[in-house]
Amino acid sequence: MSPRGREPLTRERVLGAALELADGGGFESLSMRKVAAAVGVEAMSLYNHVANKEDLLDGLVDIVFGELEAPEPGAADWKDALRRRAHSMRDVLNRHRWAVGLMESRVAPGPENLRFHNATMGCLREAGFGFREAVHASSVLDAYIYGFALQERSLPFDTPEEHGAVIEVKQAAIPDMTPFPYLVEVMTEMATAGYDYATEFAFGLELILAGLEP
Repeated sequence: MSPRGREPLTRERVLGAALELADGGGFESLSMRKVAAAVGVEAMSLYNHVANKEDLLDGLVDIVFGELEAPEPGAADWKDALRRRAHSMRDVLNRHRWAVGLMESRVAPGPENLRFHNATMGCLREAGFGFREAVHASSVLDAYIYGFALQERSLPFDTPEEHGAVIEVKQAAIPDMTPFPYLVEVMTEMATAGYDYATEFAFGLELILAGLEP
């Protein structure tokens, strides 16, 4: 312990504080000064545990990868393993919305990053996919999951009920919807039932899984 009885500064403490700040305000607003203040030290002390902001980001992304459910290579039902993987990714990216768009950009991937990608390829290869087919399958799944999460992050609502209220505001802002009959149908239905993104995500995911065969 330090002379003042504080918990020693470690890489884990630094990353934990940075994760809270990123989750609260987005990574763009994160700075070494803010992280240092959160752990009660001067900014220079952080460089004993993280080399720079890029190293900090590498560590944060690896924490996020560590929260994902990796598919089991050799799983009896590989589609179900990939289904659980996809839903886990969506859930985790909704908790850490700043991470969308950053997960595949790291040039110094950490151990959890490597573990997750290795498990995904192992699941596909041991299910009978050839190398190229496994790469294609992994790519199309991740493109769908990351793209969906990015779109979901930008929505001005969080629940189906809130979506109904947003639709009503949109309708009030458009004086004449007569030229757009199909949009009127969409807005009318969505204002009543709301738009459940979990249901929409599952629908698209099942379409992709149905088209994947070794």
